[in-house]
Formats: sequence, C-alpha cells, structure tokens
Amino acid sequence: MRFESQLLKGIAPVVVLEILSRGPMYGYQLSQAIQERSRDILTLGRSTLYPLLYNLEAKGLIKGKWQTTDSGRKRRYYSITSRGKLELARQKAQLEELARGLNYVFGFGPMPA
Repeated sequence: MRFESQLLKGIAPVVVLEILSRGPMYGYQLSQAIQERSRDILTLGRSTLYPLLYNLEAKGLIKGKWQTTDSGRKRRYYSITSRGKLELARQKAQLEELARGLNYVFGFGPMPA
C-alpha cells in the first residue's frame, strides 16, 4: 500500500529518530532499516530521506559525521542527539494517544467504560 505523501511526511521524522535511537547509520542503511522494521510498509526514498535528515540535523535532533570505510569510501553517519531523544519520547507519547483514539473510532480495540 502506498501512503499519501503528507501522511508519510508527518510520521517520517519520528520513524527516523526511532531507528537512529538504536545506533548510528548512514542514509542507505537507515532507509533499509526502516523498510525492514516496518515489514515493507514504510519506505523512504532518497528524495524524501536526505532532505529529512538535513532538516533533523538543522534542528539539532540528529548529528551527522563523515567517516571513511575500510574500502576508502566516505559515508555520512547520523546519530540521534540528547535533544533528539527527548523529541522522540514526546512524539512517541503523542502517537500512542493518537493510535488509541483511532482504535476507538475504528473499533479496533475495546471501548472505554
């Protein structure tokens, strides 16, 4: 299923922060991890991922660092900052509440008493 671009755009930052909370990654590796962890439901192409990474870095939520691999290739590895961890926790709490509300609306879970 392909998601509306606005829907994916809204959820993509928290998804990236969540994946990076598990350890530093370079762009392609991050894209693959998102796809794998979501069981191929979420995909972020280069045209979406890299502007998002630049934006998150400008906000101080992630930090990029160039590293040279054993083969001599340079890659930019991104890691979450302490500010990013706080933002991730805040957004996850909001998403939990949103999911709960949607479950009630669509009847996916028990209705509150």
